[in-house]
Amino acid sequence: MKINGLRWWVVALVAIAAVINYIDRQAFGALWPDIAKELFPEMDQDNHKVIYGTISTVFILSYAGGQALFGKIFDWIGTRIGFALSIGVWSLATMMHAFAQGLVSFSIFRSILGIAEAGNWPGAAKANAEWFPTKERAFAQGIFNSGAAIGGIVAYPIIGILAAYLGWKSIFIVVSVLGFIWLLPWLYLVKAAPKEHPWLTKAEKDYILLGQENQDLDGDGEYDEGYAPSTGQLLGHKESWGVIIASAAIDPIWWLFIVWIPIYLSEVFGMNVKEIAFSAWLPYVGAMIGAWFGGLLAQNRLGAGWSTDKTRKMVITLGCLIMIPCFFLLRAPGSALNAVIIMAVLLFGFQTAIGNVQTLPSDMFSGKIVGTLSGFSGMAAKLGAAGLTILVPMITTGGNYTPAFIIGGVLALVALAAIWVLCPRIEPLNPK
Repeated sequence: MKINGLRWWVVALVAIAAVINYIDRQAFGALWPDIAKELFPEMDQDNHKVIYGTISTVFILSYAGGQALFGKIFDWIGTRIGFALSIGVWSLATMMHAFAQGLVSFSIFRSILGIAEAGNWPGAAKANAEWFPTKERAFAQGIFNSGAAIGGIVAYPIIGILAAYLGWKSIFIVVSVLGFIWLLPWLYLVKAAPKEHPWLTKAEKDYILLGQENQDLDGDGEYDEGYAPSTGQLLGHKESWGVIIASAAIDPIWWLFIVWIPIYLSEVFGMNVKEIAFSAWLPYVGAMIGAWFGGLLAQNRLGAGWSTDKTRKMVITLGCLIMIPCFFLLRAPGSALNAVIIMAVLLFGFQTAIGNVQTLPSDMFSGKIVGTLSGFSGMAAKLGAAGLTILVPMITTGGNYTPAFIIGGVLALVALAAIWVLCPRIEPLNPK
């Protein structure tokens, strides 16, 4: 049996995994007002925010460790089994949230969830490097990233609807089932990498492998393994540090919003769980459109003959320049509706940029080492996000989020500087 366009089935499944990832992840924030009232009834809103920030920081730190761990795991056991391990464990961890009784137990279960969910991102980068030629990678990454945005869009309304009929403990059990269901088509369709997959047509296999420009070092037009340095050699390239630093700067912007949108809307505008559920999804619409836009724009420019270097830098710069003024507008949005609209534009810019940042490892190195660099950059990104998350309760006392938004604008500038200074040419690298 042969399946035409199998690579698009693969990226669709990876995108659906990201949807499930975000539903499982966002359930905690969406349900937090109800959780806090039940488990911590004696505390005020600022103390609730400190507990929420502490648990969220534990999650992000675990996520950071999981990025590096799963980067190596995916390079070791491959994309197919790596994804199955990641989503199987995180679905079980989501179910365990129903049995949490306080700060410690929630932190433990969120930690397990963070480690396992982290596998989704180096796994996506590795699947992208394996299954797509260079010119399609930004679009494929955009499809995957739109899965995260779609997860953010649907998570809040789903939680809001479920909250009308179920308590928060039952909701965690219900949403955990989605990941186990996803495993069935994944294990059935993704039997091997493109080079060995029995259902991949010869035309598509040749299109994928011969289009991976960073894996044809001798320039003879024939597929080869490309430059796969050791970990030490990888970190000896300043371009690797450009990717790591840019990720560490830009990724906390996303986490600033996915962690704090529900708390911000509750604290600043007095919204309850159901009101949050039907408002907090709007910023993710902007994120979804940005993910598609950034990928399609990059694909269009590469198809028009632009170099990978010029294309990536242009799209990343455009995304950051969209974000920066939005941070200043959020200092005084005027209303909850204005706030979520500004956030939608901001996250549009974020996703325009981030998809192209995430393709940089596969633009410069062989697929054999892409998971490792993606894991390191992902770990750095989550450490940055954890630092910002633990800082937010300290700098937003009384509901003043202006300091957090100013930090976000500065981070966008740092990400831009890292790409332009440390990655002078985004192209396949050679041994030093």
